[in-house]
Amino acid sequence: MKHRGIVMGRKGMVASAHTLISSSGLKVLQSGGNAVDSAIAMALTSGLVLPDMCGLGGDAFALYYDAKTKKVTAINGSGGAPKAATLEKYRELGHTKMPNDGMLSVTVPGAVDVYFAMLEKWGTKSFTELAQDAIELAREGVPASEKVVRHMHTDYNKLTRYENMCNLYLNDGKPMMPGDIIKNPDYAKSLEYLCENGKDGFYKGEIADAIVAHSKKHGGLFEKEDFVDYQCEFLEPISVDYRGMKVFQTPPVSQGIIHLEELNILNQIDMSQYQPDSAEAIHTMVEAKKIAFFDRKTYFGDPDYVKNPTCEILTEEYAKKMAAKIKMDSCLNEKDVLGNDLSHTTSMVVVDKEGNAVSFIHSVAGTWGSCEVVEGTGILLNNRASQFHFNPNHPNALKPTKRTIHTLNTYLITDQEGNLKYVGNTPGGDNQPQWNMQTVVNLLDFGMDVQTAVEHGKWTDNATINEDGSVDHVLKIESQVGEEVLNKLREMGHQLQVIEPFTCSGASQIIEVKENGLLFGGSDPRADGAAMPEI
Repeated sequence: MKHRGIVMGRKGMVASAHTLISSSGLKVLQSGGNAVDSAIAMALTSGLVLPDMCGLGGDAFALYYDAKTKKVTAINGSGGAPKAATLEKYRELGHTKMPNDGMLSVTVPGAVDVYFAMLEKWGTKSFTELAQDAIELAREGVPASEKVVRHMHTDYNKLTRYENMCNLYLNDGKPMMPGDIIKNPDYAKSLEYLCENGKDGFYKGEIADAIVAHSKKHGGLFEKEDFVDYQCEFLEPISVDYRGMKVFQTPPVSQGIIHLEELNILNQIDMSQYQPDSAEAIHTMVEAKKIAFFDRKTYFGDPDYVKNPTCEILTEEYAKKMAAKIKMDSCLNEKDVLGNDLSHTTSMVVVDKEGNAVSFIHSVAGTWGSCEVVEGTGILLNNRASQFHFNPNHPNALKPTKRTIHTLNTYLITDQEGNLKYVGNTPGGDNQPQWNMQTVVNLLDFGMDVQTAVEHGKWTDNATINEDGSVDHVLKIESQVGEEVLNKLREMGHQLQVIEPFTCSGASQIIEVKENGLLFGGSDPRADGAAMPEI
């Protein structure tokens, strides 16, 4: 039984991880805006509603579907390391690994350029029009959600090391309570400055100056030229055929390649022979995940610096070879990248009345990013540089201006004629391609409706690398699958961490376009969001 019913509508629809975010997007559709306009309004609002996860100081990725041409375009809004950022410099400063917070964990924020670039290419409304909800919320305040408050508690020791964070997100040095009002008037001023000066205000103007000054004051490596030169990319998406549909993803540096490799492996296996909650279905997906994550760790990095074997990995020949590794009586123990069990991101989907669609995701990387709030701007900077490797021979090793391989990814699905069928995504760091795989399998293999697909029991496989180089995989799984399934998974060799139903985090969102044009929306009850139709 579903916790929520399917949201249905004949015009446009939005879905996000918070009702205020969805409301901003819906208002734009109702005022005549299109999918891009709506997505940008939601992105701006989310920076206030979910300040622990996203904002002007982060990165963004998106897929845009043009209903007239049936063309899908990918947008990469990830920023690079400062030009002065070298492994030698970090070692000189006393580091033996990438720091998780502070200015040395920050890359150039790319999200703002994505907002303006998408609006210039496809939007119908001005940035000023779309920023009004966010400006009002920043000035008047937003009730702190339970999830945001929880992150204030879990990251309390980190937050208290940064004065600007304490002033902005703590009450007299203590975490807020749910419903306490978060105000960020400096953020409102930054948005108003962008309304007047456009993206140049961020990358060439006073905001760039403020970030550079803050960086120099707090031990960072940024210079003005790191920002002046920044530009997001419009790219061809990557895709695979799956069960008669075409699944599109964002290309590297995005980890969308993982999602597609997983599906390509599953393409070689008849998943419909299994029940959705069977140990066999879960085991097969977990093993496909391990293989794909291992390939990411081994081969992928910034395509400006590394030759990524994207085409080779997405061939049927390679998928068959990888699928043959999966055994039903034992587990693989690939030495994959460390799993990330935290959700530091937010995502949203929108379809407008013309059939155009956007799947949008943005993030400050870890929860509360770098914890560096730039004086006078209200902008929290990301900690994306923390994901670089210190090994100079690794494809994801730190280099000046290089972009780290990125957790953000987002997908949409068409039929073979290019007609839009689904637009979806989820936050969740390294959990994203795992949960996206589960949702797509739920939809296309098990025939679930959109709400059932996002509500269905979740799991995530996390890996720990031991001192001897061996890897322990822990399968974190919600208990609603039942004890019989759990015991069978243990017999197959899985080390389990069983958790309560609907506690696997994430915030999957999806909109389905039916053949008659009706829109079905699904929103994960594990978050505070909603799908909302235009009426």
